[in-house]
Amino acid sequence: MPTLTLTDLDSRTRPGDLFHPLDDGKLVCTACGHRCTLKPGQRGVCKIRYNLDGQLLVPYAYTAGVQNDPIEKKPFFHALPGTNALSFGMLGCDFRCAYCQNWFTSQTLRDDRATQNYRPTTPREICDVAIRHGSKTIVSTYNEPLITSEWAVEVFREARSRGLVTGYVSNGHGTPEVLEYVHPWLDLFKIDLKCFDEKKYNLLGGNFQEVLDTIRQVHEMGFWLEIVTLIIPGYNDSDEELNGIAEFLADVSPDIPWHVTAFHPNYKMDLTPATPVETLHRARNIGLSKGLRYVYSGNRPGEVGDSENTFCPGCRAVLIERRGFRVIRNRLGEQGKCPDCGGEIPGRWT
Repeated sequence: MPTLTLTDLDSRTRPGDLFHPLDDGKLVCTACGHRCTLKPGQRGVCKIRYNLDGQLLVPYAYTAGVQNDPIEKKPFFHALPGTNALSFGMLGCDFRCAYCQNWFTSQTLRDDRATQNYRPTTPREICDVAIRHGSKTIVSTYNEPLITSEWAVEVFREARSRGLVTGYVSNGHGTPEVLEYVHPWLDLFKIDLKCFDEKKYNLLGGNFQEVLDTIRQVHEMGFWLEIVTLIIPGYNDSDEELNGIAEFLADVSPDIPWHVTAFHPNYKMDLTPATPVETLHRARNIGLSKGLRYVYSGNRPGEVGDSENTFCPGCRAVLIERRGFRVIRNRLGEQGKCPDCGGEIPGRWT
């Protein structure tokens, strides 16, 4: 596998679609909430989208990782439970989270320890791998998919033609333009709502309001949406922040699944302790108290009681029983209805 130099990275590009032209060769990139204004020769915050002589060039025709996993690992709990999803990713991110779980690919060009490996590929080859492994879904992840949306759409066009479902695992730092661009080709949208504090989002490298707006827009546009909050001790685990997140999500829709997941020491926060199970229980109880119908605890398989399971909010019957990323029992049919009371469970079940 070749090592990707900056020159080589720039050679694996094509003209981008997500931008507005300005005078004197300048342009505004609209792939993420930064809306970088770029003069000729300038790179965006993400480092991988850049202005070459008045033309926006964007990543194309490579992957930095391909992996077949249970769809529950993304995590999507209300989409094709018990099936496999093929994950693919590129390089780069518009955030700089000190606790990033995928820093090895997302922080390329910011951190010398991050990978610069890549593999040239085509949409057909990616979909061939998915079909060969029996995957039902193809998911853009590992780096921030919004900033590589042109490539993702090409992959998803091929995926749709072969009957595959498509998904994003994203930080949600989007724009109306990028959501409209991916809307015809994207089914599932997982967004990390990292905290509920504007100053903290600024330190992460993003805009808090842009993330909240994106979550609302994703829901309104009809993507299947699930939210994840990685609960980090001493960072975002206060009752105030957890209440803020839960109230916001319940206002958008009480049917949005909220995953409260455990942090494990990683990257630049390797001395921060892991999240106690008790904190996950507290976060879940807060979510349920604010009216959210589906709140799941994650990253501590077998330690969180029944909070990995899907319950009918009407009769409280267990519909999907899980342990970690493994579905043990699924009583929910393709119509997404509780077999006991007939209540409809929102999701993408077929």
